[in-house]
Amino acid sequence: MSIQAKRQEIIDHAKERIQEIYDWDSDKVTLDDIHDLHHEIFNTDYYIIGRYQAKEWLGGDAFDCIYDIQEYENFHFGKVTTELSEPEKVVNMYVYVVGEEILEDVVREFLEEREDELEAEQSE
Repeated sequence: MSIQAKRQEIIDHAKERIQEIYDWDSDKVTLDDIHDLHHEIFNTDYYIIGRYQAKEWLGGDAFDCIYDIQEYENFHFGKVTTELSEPEKVVNMYVYVVGEEILEDVVREFLEEREDELEAEQSE
């Protein structure tokens, strides 16, 4: 799976979780609470569990994922804190980092779709 396919998989995961959260409590899906939403989607559960599954998911992109994690952590924390020798930790941190990058756009798109659906229902 290419790095672009991984990114798309993470976007799809975010969309599914946003829909679930919206169905449970629509007030939680707003651009105002993007950090709370990011925490809920990408930090309260593991994306991948298991060393073998993580190694398979990383494939040939392991070093690209590690690089992105290092850049993120050095920028935000001044040092790398993720245990980069553990594939499961690398995958889950990479998903967290990409989740932060993509979430605002995914939420905006989701809310626009909901708004369009409401407008269509009201015009019928």
